Amino acid sequence: MRYTEDPSFWSAGAVATTLFMAVVLAALTIDTLKQIAPGSPRVPAYDVINRSVTYEYVPDRSEYAPKIAGEELLFGHRYTPDEAAGLVAKGKLVIQSRACIDCHTFFGNGAYYAPDLTRAWMDPFWARYPGPERAERIAKFLMHPFRLGARAMPILHIERDEAEATVAYLKWMSAVDSNGFPDRFGAPGVH
Repeated sequence: MRYTEDPSFWSAGAVATTLFMAVVLAALTIDTLKQIAPGSPRVPAYDVINRSVTYEYVPDRSEYAPKIAGEELLFGHRYTPDEAAGLVAKGKLVIQSRACIDCHTFFGNGAYYAPDLTRAWMDPFWARYPGPERAERIAKFLMHPFRLGARAMPILHIERDEAEATVAYLKWMSAVDSNGFPDRFGAPGVH
């Protein structure tokens, strides 16, 4: 009998391949988790909500990227790293509890019925206001939505503390360097 006709040959090959790929997958997972953890080079720590977050073209990368600059407090409060982490987590829970992804897109995931919120903090509609005023206006909009485009946002019964947490989450999310996604956001004439 030739070795290729022996079932144990194929079983051993399958086991060896599975084990090898499991090791590769584990290594890639560990590396990826390091890359996407808050505080990594492309995913800022949660207390970035205390800083100015803008978007600019980076010529050597040929794409737009977030620019983190000086202090710009949300709602006049400087959040400690722990407070910021708690606030951002609460904002994420508000977004999940109101099923925002059913209409909006986050990092390319979700629906395309309403605007992509990956860079909501820097959206030209809100960016015309300085940081503290911008945060206040977005929070008020979340609590009492008005028509901004072709489709009206529903009233989601968001309380003040939930609105502030959601604004913190949107600001933090806008500071994440997502390799130029959404494409050309911030380019003149592109929203």
